[in-house]
Amino acid sequence: MAIPITVLDCDLLLYGRGHRTLDRFKLDDVTDEYLMSMYGFPRQFIYYLVELLGANLSRPTQRSRAISPETQVLAALGFYTSGSFQTRMGDAIGISQASMSRCVANVTEALVERASQFIRFPADEASIQALKDEFYGLAGMPGVMGVVDCIHVAIKAPNAEDLSYVNRKGLHSLNCLMVCDIRGTLMTVETNWPGSLEDCAVLQQSSLSSQFEAGMHKDSWLLGDSSFFLQTWLMTPLHIPETPAEYRYNMAHSATHSVIEKTFRTLCSRFRCLDGSKGALQYSPEKSSHIILACCVLHNISLEHGMDVWSSPMTGPMEQPPEEEYEHMESLDLEADRIRQELMLTHFS
Repeated sequence: MAIPITVLDCDLLLYGRGHRTLDRFKLDDVTDEYLMSMYGFPRQFIYYLVELLGANLSRPTQRSRAISPETQVLAALGFYTSGSFQTRMGDAIGISQASMSRCVANVTEALVERASQFIRFPADEASIQALKDEFYGLAGMPGVMGVVDCIHVAIKAPNAEDLSYVNRKGLHSLNCLMVCDIRGTLMTVETNWPGSLEDCAVLQQSSLSSQFEAGMHKDSWLLGDSSFFLQTWLMTPLHIPETPAEYRYNMAHSATHSVIEKTFRTLCSRFRCLDGSKGALQYSPEKSSHIILACCVLHNISLEHGMDVWSSPMTGPMEQPPEEEYEHMESLDLEADRIRQELMLTHFS
């Protein structure tokens, strides 16, 4: 005799038909303060994300209780900003922990698909010149179109044999390369590099380096700290400044480069899944890389919507190796050395 098999909806099994979910519960029923405290973003921003990602999050399903795009967005924001799949987050929106995980995966992939739309260098000369003018106004450093640095984000160990993700502090991580403008808008993000790679190696192997080496951004350069090699397109500080001009150059360099340090603090303060306070990201390197990129996309979208990058309370990012631990990268490029010397003579003498 055949035994009938019933496929159970996990949310229905856990909560029953009478459980209130955000498929029925409207955002207008809660206060702005509640949304900010639970999900880290205001009402209109959440509505914008639902509209932006709705087509990706409304895929056909055989389930009778498909989770709405609104609920999926809230679930993902709750995880990004808290760093936790804790039960109270699922309870707040009426879904199980397993469904929370699926929602985060869906929203993450939808955001990653739109990364090139929101993270990019300006293409027109007027916008590039505006970048240079803004950086020059900050500390007098000419020709700068962005500042570059790397940040480590902790991940779980992929497997016992893979040491490529073990960084210099003995932790498993991804070493993420980023470039930002003076407002903290990210213009390049590469989140897939293993934590064992030094910053200089990440940059040398990056698509960012290939772009500048190919001359895509002529007559402009980036600023990087002493963990990078001096390049014709990348100005680094002097190891031991000796003249007044060299001291002034280093001071202007430091003041300008500090923009990306503030950006990292803001990212990790707003998206607590990145700061290590709730532990490492419990995903494969590939999925962890996508989560980091999704948070960077959200960061830029929030700036487009007027949420000032410096407005969030800054608790600081996960601890980075102090700069003095890096071996100073001496210049191997005579032309780059000449450009830096000319820059100091022209603008800092």
